[in-house]
Amino acid sequence: MYRWCTDEVEPQDRFDYWREVRSKGLFGVTAELERERRADFFGEFSLRQLGGAGLVELKASQYTVERSSSDIAYAPGDSICVYQQLGSGGWFGGMRGNDFAIAPGSFATSHTDLPYRTAPLGAGGFHLRILKIPVSGIPAQDKRMRELAPRTFSDPTLAPLLGACFAELGDASTDQGASDATSLVQALAHLALIERGIVRPGSRRGQAALRTARLSRARRLIAGQLQNPDLAPTMVADELGVSVRHLHILFETAAKSFSQTVTDERLKQSRRLMREAPERLIADIATSCGFESLATYYRVFNAAYGMAPGDFRAQGSDRG
Repeated sequence: MYRWCTDEVEPQDRFDYWREVRSKGLFGVTAELERERRADFFGEFSLRQLGGAGLVELKASQYTVERSSSDIAYAPGDSICVYQQLGSGGWFGGMRGNDFAIAPGSFATSHTDLPYRTAPLGAGGFHLRILKIPVSGIPAQDKRMRELAPRTFSDPTLAPLLGACFAELGDASTDQGASDATSLVQALAHLALIERGIVRPGSRRGQAALRTARLSRARRLIAGQLQNPDLAPTMVADELGVSVRHLHILFETAAKSFSQTVTDERLKQSRRLMREAPERLIADIATSCGFESLATYYRVFNAAYGMAPGDFRAQGSDRG
């Protein structure tokens, strides 16, 4: 992962460096800000290569961004971008009158080589993720992909699926392999193409994208309900809007079944809690992670790691 922040530059040079080296040189856009406001400018971003795509998370104080025809000629991208708005909202314009606002938590998509202008709507500035997927790496080749002017997703059923894929992709470096990252990138690309009417949901690629995204969403739902001892397939299937049978079919394509995933996530959560709160009672940790009894927790923990929870905690103390 590559990270950069304007704190690495002298205050009087921060915006000029951001504009010339980062915005134009790295992202191929033109940044503008009134001269009297430049002394207070702040910006930071991270860039990761995952699954054949580039994932950027960007935070910055207010300024205006333009991707002009000259910017495109200078730095063509030929990629699809999927945006996740994390901050206070943003404005897109300059597309033949098709201006629009993107609300916090919403998603948008576009092709890199069409002109646009954008600016944050709130005083907090920019905060967003951008997944840049080369068109050459998308199996569903269609010339209409290069005609995708910026637009928000209008199908509300896709938002939680997109959010889950973005979240899992963000964790990919530590918890997932390269094949999982590629699968998530392809799912996000094809969900964007489903939204824009280029890929049919019932097609082979559409169904594969929906399966990947629903499995990601199921995992996120499980992670959010670990403390609930009554966590069951019915609960997750209802949230996903699928049958219990369909939910189990989703997990058949994964390395672990539904019940194995729940147990594994509960164990990992208990390990985190033992590291972060060494004074906390093991019985309390077991309960907070949804284990029905302390005896069950000890049995499952020992089967997974070949030691008792107390021995794991003691090892952490020795290392400390």
